[in-house]
Amino acid sequence: MVDVTESPNPVTTGSDIPEYHQVPETTHDLDWANLATLDLSQFDQPGGKESLAKQLHDAIENIGFFYIVNFGLSQQEVDQQFSIGKQVFELPLEEKLKYRAELEIGGYNGYKPMGLREISPGIFDKTEIYNIPKFIPAFEGPQPEIVNKNRPIIEGFARHIHDEVVRKLLTLLAIILELPEDYFLKVHRYDKKSDCHLRYMKYHRRSDEENEKAAGIWSKGHTDFGSLTLLFRQPVAALQVRTPEGEWKWVKPHPGSITVNLADSLQFLTNGFLKSSIHRVVAPPPDQRNIDRLGVLYFVRPEDDLELRPVASEVLSRLGYDQVTDNSAVGITAGEWVKARVAKGVDKGLARSEIGNQPIIGGVSAKYYD
Repeated sequence: MVDVTESPNPVTTGSDIPEYHQVPETTHDLDWANLATLDLSQFDQPGGKESLAKQLHDAIENIGFFYIVNFGLSQQEVDQQFSIGKQVFELPLEEKLKYRAELEIGGYNGYKPMGLREISPGIFDKTEIYNIPKFIPAFEGPQPEIVNKNRPIIEGFARHIHDEVVRKLLTLLAIILELPEDYFLKVHRYDKKSDCHLRYMKYHRRSDEENEKAAGIWSKGHTDFGSLTLLFRQPVAALQVRTPEGEWKWVKPHPGSITVNLADSLQFLTNGFLKSSIHRVVAPPPDQRNIDRLGVLYFVRPEDDLELRPVASEVLSRLGYDQVTDNSAVGITAGEWVKARVAKGVDKGLARSEIGNQPIIGGVSAKYYD
């Protein structure tokens, strides 16, 4: 889906991207989750990786969500992506539909319009998504002019995330598992085909009546498909994480941070030691309920041909995570898992509120949570 042809317009330098202003945070005192914060500026300091790995280990044992700060991007660079995303969603629907993703057959790159998922009986999602894949030849293809025009800015942003953020987090996870530091890097290479992508996402505001009919749920409790999800800070409170005790806690949008959560592939690769984090999106508090919620995210996924077989790790053996589980993905590749989950996500049939376990592929199911 990446267009490598030259744009007829001059290449942007970032100075012509409209300034983006984030909305104020809520004034409501919500039941916020207590999440750890990793300072990535420590990574290259003596003993820094080991210290961060211990901090990360403690964090994911508790809840599977955490913050990172000092990740090498300025707020202006982050806000440029919000501005580009805003412009993408302001395009006429007819124009956006030219780039519609082939969701029904597991294709994820491009545009997802609103209304494809039934959240509860008679209530459909009000979420628009635009996914931009890795900038490699395997994903060449047409893009809206606003994306072509800003390609250097978008590509630089995405590559920085992979090279300077994802690399460090995957290294820390390898240290936790007492594996070679580059173990996960070797199956998350940028130049190899995988479903990693940069996402612009817009949750359109709902009426009070719509929120009431959907019991305030915008996206039912679920896990993500790949290895890691990175959510750039945006101030509309709507994300909640499920604690090990089954309680829902709000995720606070801390300034200058990225919220990170673990996803399915890491759970499969570690036989459940690294747990795919359960989260949902709900109606914001009253002082933000009439605001559209715009997001910028980056999804990290293993290379398509990687079999989701548990790694051989002394840590897993010591802790008893070397036994086959009922929901094992042995024999399923990362690419197959993602495509199957994408296709199931737009399956017609029961509303998402009516689904608990959803068979995906090869006898493996995904769970949804109330």
